[in-house]
Amino acid sequence: MDTAGTGTADHQLDVVADEAELRALLGEPMPAALAKERSRLHDLDREWLAASPFCLLATAGADGTCDVSPKGDPPGFVLVLDDTTVAIPERPGNRRVDGFCNILTNPHVGLISFLPGRGDTLRINGRARLVRDAPFFDRMVVQGHRPVLAVVVEVEQVFSHCSKAFLRSDLWKPETWDPAAVTGRAAIAKALERPEADVADLERYYGEEYAAGLYRTSP
Repeated sequence: MDTAGTGTADHQLDVVADEAELRALLGEPMPAALAKERSRLHDLDREWLAASPFCLLATAGADGTCDVSPKGDPPGFVLVLDDTTVAIPERPGNRRVDGFCNILTNPHVGLISFLPGRGDTLRINGRARLVRDAPFFDRMVVQGHRPVLAVVVEVEQVFSHCSKAFLRSDLWKPETWDPAAVTGRAAIAKALERPEADVADLERYYGEEYAAGLYRTSP
């Protein structure tokens, strides 16, 4: 068993170093958990994607560095092209394109699709390509914005994931929500990203101006 320190004298990490140790700790998966994996979209998967307004897209670069990017649009924005292909439109953002750069060197991606109020999720793993145009882009227009890029994912694995994490966290229970428990977005930007900016200007930017510019491409 590998034991690795954290650099402090009073704390050590007991690290799991291989799959045998991992299985000894957590056990083997239940047969049903393995059997639910599919390689094609079912009609029920199509129904889910048509109702979902939000997903997370996970990527990894050739060097192993990872990125998870939130994607959101009106329900059905993850467009089903056929039983083994989906497409995700890109909207105006901060242009970091970390995940897209990862896809250029490593096409393997993971997708988790959410439905507000539901604890279960739909998971898709596959291989992605960046596409600058295609006929289906016309079906991705929102508020006059036609995407200039889409992530096209060839489905390799698809399955529904259980709701235990959502139940444990009470994620969808409004009575547990407390958005004011942490520093607001404008103050965070002032402290960590734009120290020269005026807080009042940042409050306006992250308020009505931000919402009004969701589909507007900045010059």
